[in-house]
Amino acid sequence: QVQLVESGGGLVQPGGSLRLSCYTSAFITSNYAMRWYRQPPGKERELAAQIAIGTSIYTSTYYADSVKGRFTISRDNAKNTVYLQMNNLKPEDTATYYCSASGGGRSYWGQGIQVTVAS
Repeated sequence: QVQLVESGGGLVQPGGSLRLSCYTSAFITSNYAMRWYRQPPGKERELAAQIAIGTSIYTSTYYADSVKGRFTISRDNAKNTVYLQMNNLKPEDTATYYCSASGGGRSYWGQGIQVTVAS
């Protein structure tokens, strides 16, 4: 059974930083594209960031316009973990964040973790 376990969420003031972690199996981190989605209160889930398979500096990444320049997605295959570094957080970043793995026609999801940006 594939499990994705998110950690690192919490309450932070505007302008602050958080780093989300998504721990899963070695097979998943090495062979699946990894994504961070988020779902703000009362809104639909949206893709925030994605990283393709691979660990080189040329590994393809994607960011939603709303997070570009502030969020960084990365993977550490040695630790079976994908990260989302979030800087200069804004109140509109408040959401439940979900880690997802996609590949071979399959998708797996974490349970979600809350991020609240408020003063």
